[in-house]
Amino acid sequence: MACGGFIWSKLEKMDLNLINQFNFRLFRSLFLFFLLMNQVAFAGSIIMPENKFLKDARLIPQKLKLEGDSLRFTIKGTIPIESVFSPKNPKVLVLFQSPTFKLELGEIELKRTVSNYGYEKKFSLKFEPWMLEGSLELLFFQGKKVVQVPFENAVLAKGVIAPQLMVKLGEVYPDEPIPVVGLYITTGSLDKEIIQKEEFLLGFDLGSSSFKANQANSETLNGLDQFLERNPDVQQIRITGIQSPESGEGKNSSLGMSRAESARKVLLSRISSVSESDLKVNSRWNDWFDLRLLLRDYKGISTNRKDELYAILMNQETYLEQSERLKKVPGFSQVAQDLYPLLRVAKIEITAKPTMGLNMEQSIRLKEALANRSMVTDLSFADWVLAAEASQSLDEKAAIYSKMTELFRSALPYNNMAVVRIRQAQRTLDRESREVLWDEALRLLEQAYRIEPNPHTLHNQGQILAFRGAYWDAYQKLSTASTLTQNPDFIQHNEALRGALDVLRGDYRLATLRFDYKFTDPKDYFNKGLAYYLLGDYVNSNIAFEESVVNGRDFGYGYYGLAMIAAASGQKEVAVIQLKKAIQSNRQLADKAFLDPIFDELRESQEFFSELSTK
Repeated sequence: MACGGFIWSKLEKMDLNLINQFNFRLFRSLFLFFLLMNQVAFAGSIIMPENKFLKDARLIPQKLKLEGDSLRFTIKGTIPIESVFSPKNPKVLVLFQSPTFKLELGEIELKRTVSNYGYEKKFSLKFEPWMLEGSLELLFFQGKKVVQVPFENAVLAKGVIAPQLMVKLGEVYPDEPIPVVGLYITTGSLDKEIIQKEEFLLGFDLGSSSFKANQANSETLNGLDQFLERNPDVQQIRITGIQSPESGEGKNSSLGMSRAESARKVLLSRISSVSESDLKVNSRWNDWFDLRLLLRDYKGISTNRKDELYAILMNQETYLEQSERLKKVPGFSQVAQDLYPLLRVAKIEITAKPTMGLNMEQSIRLKEALANRSMVTDLSFADWVLAAEASQSLDEKAAIYSKMTELFRSALPYNNMAVVRIRQAQRTLDRESREVLWDEALRLLEQAYRIEPNPHTLHNQGQILAFRGAYWDAYQKLSTASTLTQNPDFIQHNEALRGALDVLRGDYRLATLRFDYKFTDPKDYFNKGLAYYLLGDYVNSNIAFEESVVNGRDFGYGYYGLAMIAAASGQKEVAVIQLKKAIQSNRQLADKAFLDPIFDELRESQEFFSELSTK
């Protein structure tokens, strides 16, 4: 046992020595390995830091911007030449790519000096839609071997600033209201399907919400009655109680709402057919929106002074701060004296349209005529037209107009049948189906124009061409149409579409002139706002976008326009608030907001994502 214990003890000591030697060697090897790796990493940080050679690359201007149909920009920079770590056979390439497309823009010539390689090159690219989601990149290669992976790369820009592409031509997108497009020829040479909208103001005494039957209010109600007589089919009534900033108007919002309720009672006593769901009542208080609208047509101050007032009204300070600043502007006391009394009102906005149709006997004869193939009818041409105009169904309209092409030689049924096809095309998301409907509509319009040249047919041809992206051809059709009639309703509708095309063509000043109308469609006000925005006239742009919101809060684009103005003015918090409203109104704008370079600076803040992440 003693011998065995001695041997075991010897072996134990030998194993311990071996273990110690192994541990020492392992420790030494690991130490040398980490030391070597540290040196390599240190050397690498000297040789090739991130964008060492492209750190001076610049894009002029700093963001890509659509001008006309092109992107124009300059890439400029230098590549340093150092005594030890100089680039070998340097080469700089330009690449524009998106998730779906790649465009190689070639190599930029490098000019060597003592201290660096300099480069500068101008580019002009025809715009393509994929560029909106693309990035402009600079790739740096060096060395004798041809390699696919660049030594360095720098992203110079992401996306393209192109608000003009948001212009609304009447297209339909998922989850958005279907806009009314195309113009029917009607019995009165007036497109009676264009919804009519009128605004009426009932005045109140200072601090009062009691309706007063004075001469001014009596004239207002007479005008309202005449409007309803012409347009008995009431679509919606919006009543907004407004109170002026005068001290005698109270210090809370109850007065405005009381005025709205007073106006509502007056209306319900005169209109029995309107439902409560079609009658919206609200109020505005501590809001300069209505004063801004009055200022637009006010002649009591100079243009420069008016611009000074607009700047204050739009600076996003609190209502009280703005009020104090306004008082300090020379001449504002006269403005307040003239305009404040005009804000003691209830604003009534009525949307309605005329109703037409046949009597019971005529309706029976119409059904019989549609059911048989007879080429004889005892209904007059006007009866057929009224029947079609009264119908709310596109399919029924199509059946009537189709039969009319057999019974009468007139441009009207061909033109109106084409309008039906245009509107049916709006209701399908299938591209091939839309093209088929547009083709049929164009054939019908050609036949209508052969029978009788008329402005409606030209306008409708222009509308289809605009949908297809043939903007110049569309513009020519619309321009010719405008010379064939002096009908004010037609001209307004035609000019609105021409103005939208002017925005796409880059003639923003002309577009603002075409939008000099009182519209009912929020898209027309949005297009007007875009034209002023692209001119840099944020005052008028702001007014137009606000009017777009007032005329259609569910439209959403008006809020988006207000966000663009706020971002351009450096008001980040306001821009985020308006974007949130835009997305809540219209989900289609969420992806646009998260990609739009206009909001690059906003996306640097956590607030942007926390507020808009509910998309």
